[in-house]
Amino acid sequence: MQMASNHYFLELEPPAERLRHAPHVVIVGGGFAGVHACKALAKADVRITLIDKRNFNLFQPLLYQVATGLVSRSDVATPLRELVGKQDNVQVLLGEVTTVNPEGKQIVFNGKAYSYDHLILATGSGSTYFGHENWRTFAPPMKILEHAEEIRRRLLMAMEQAEQTPNPEARQFLQTVVIVGAGPSGCEMAGAVSELMRWALNNAFKQLDPQKTRIVLVDPGDRVLRAMPAELSEAALKALERDGIEYLPQGRVQTMRPGEVVISSPDGDVRVQAATVIWTAGVKPSHLGQKLTEATGCDVDRGGRVIVNPDFSIPSHPEIRIAGDLCSYSHTVNGRPLPGMAAPAKQAGTFIGKDIAAIVAGGSRPTFRYVDFGSMAVVHASAVADLHGFKFSGRIGLLLWAIVHLALIPNRENRITLSIKWLYALATRQRASVLLTGMPSQHLALDAEDAHFPMASGTGPSIAEPDAALKAAMDYYAHQLSGLPQTQELLDTKEASVADSEAAIK
Repeated sequence: MQMASNHYFLELEPPAERLRHAPHVVIVGGGFAGVHACKALAKADVRITLIDKRNFNLFQPLLYQVATGLVSRSDVATPLRELVGKQDNVQVLLGEVTTVNPEGKQIVFNGKAYSYDHLILATGSGSTYFGHENWRTFAPPMKILEHAEEIRRRLLMAMEQAEQTPNPEARQFLQTVVIVGAGPSGCEMAGAVSELMRWALNNAFKQLDPQKTRIVLVDPGDRVLRAMPAELSEAALKALERDGIEYLPQGRVQTMRPGEVVISSPDGDVRVQAATVIWTAGVKPSHLGQKLTEATGCDVDRGGRVIVNPDFSIPSHPEIRIAGDLCSYSHTVNGRPLPGMAAPAKQAGTFIGKDIAAIVAGGSRPTFRYVDFGSMAVVHASAVADLHGFKFSGRIGLLLWAIVHLALIPNRENRITLSIKWLYALATRQRASVLLTGMPSQHLALDAEDAHFPMASGTGPSIAEPDAALKAAMDYYAHQLSGLPQTQELLDTKEASVADSEAAIK
């Protein structure tokens, strides 16, 4: 079948006439790196195939705001076809790349093999529990939209349950949240949860006392925001403490079960009973990194990220580039690897696109120079920022944080929407997106290693029935209050039938 001259489908139909024999660039991953690589190749004589398991670009730095009801999912997600699909040399396809064949210059995509001339892998990272994958069920991570919505659901369901609970100790339990990890994501989540539970819902729930809310922030380090200067860490900690957030330094999670977290500390084990636990402590590179290593013998760092050359290629395969959270790039002025953040990924993607364009055109190739814009984190109504040695905190830090994040948002409509919602929240301390919708919990294993496309859960942890996580936590807590020994039934991590009256966790 002959298609219109400006359409094509990989090798099945020819592209536009000027691109009929053009090199084929395959980009796997529609995050910051992948999208900006596409944009940098907009005028190049190449045909591009952008592949992702989702049909949208997700602005992960603001997921915590989705989790706490400040913004909605559409405010942080932009369709890929809206971002790059209008380029006449780009085709966006939904699916998962399962295999890379470097010798044959092919990928296996949705069960079929497709050839490439240049390959860009920018598949990002997922969450890791450091060998305790069963904790994923008890403490959702925060990497994809479904995770954020699950966290929001658990927070709101706990408060709904507390509203109907006459026992003040049980209400205290339901109003307790543990957040594991005191990096930017953990600190921002802690501040947002405090705002949600202490202020935004203060007038909405008649039985709840905001002062009974307890938020515990746990981290193995000796200070929050360890990547930032000590004075900014101290400023962030003071802001957290003003919100009543408890910080437990040098704390490592030892065990986790429904309703309880046991944490080791220099002063001994700390047992925290909490209805909601949130995990922001660790990330792991995409599984494609391991598959590429097996296929090419390329090296990885101790975190599993692929070690790349100065042009982001791998040894012996200059046609393969790695960008974003999947790569370990240490060819910087100070020799430190690029951090896994939006700005470095954006710069890397843009450089790779320009470099490939130069190769195709036979021109002089650019040199990558990373521009470090610093780091920042927001805590409630203030923020800390380290911008090239210039340190800011408080409201000035918050303003800078907002400007930088709005600049990184790829969609103009979302920039406008977010600006309005942020201003409204600052003025009223209200949340606009505190809806309990959808089916809970079945998506928790979407970023597990055995999860498969299209967005089906693997054999990893999942919840067997709606709101089973909260019910299991409540059952365990009730046993603790009664003084009765907990039963194996409550601690069982094997799947049970939905019809089973007891909540079971797989």
